[in-house]
Amino acid sequence: MSIKVGDSLPDVIFTVMTPEGPKASTTAEIFKGRKVVLFGIPGAFTPTCSMNHLPGFLAKEAEFKAKGIDEIAVVSVNDVFVMDAWAKQSGGDGKILFLADGSAVFTKAIDLTLDLTERGLGLRSQRFSMFVDDGIVKILNVEESIGKAETSGADALLGQI
Repeated sequence: MSIKVGDSLPDVIFTVMTPEGPKASTTAEIFKGRKVVLFGIPGAFTPTCSMNHLPGFLAKEAEFKAKGIDEIAVVSVNDVFVMDAWAKQSGGDGKILFLADGSAVFTKAIDLTLDLTERGLGLRSQRFSMFVDDGIVKILNVEESIGKAETSGADALLGQI
């Protein structure tokens, strides 16, 4: 069953890029005692993710921070090197936390997987956004169509917080 409002995020390990190289980072390190906006995407560098979803959160960064959000993070079933390249190319480096879920451990644990094997992409994440307060999901938006970022977009989530 998919994660829902009121659920705690699962205890998993993400990989993030640091100046020293890849680093493991736990759910607790990222979410405990913090207000975090998290959005999930099918893949870094893919059209909707790069031209709509990520740019929306970048554009609204100050507005989220003004509402008390400590961190904006994006998660994808990509390796840390792809996520790091996307962070740098997109202008999101240092503004948004790019979480690599390379083996889909987090995505499987929240039951928001998407099988894109027929498109050559394998197992990926559904497109979603959530507001998480101290590790508890307070708002969750799952997109109906992977080609859109409306329900899960920055404007929609910002209006709910």
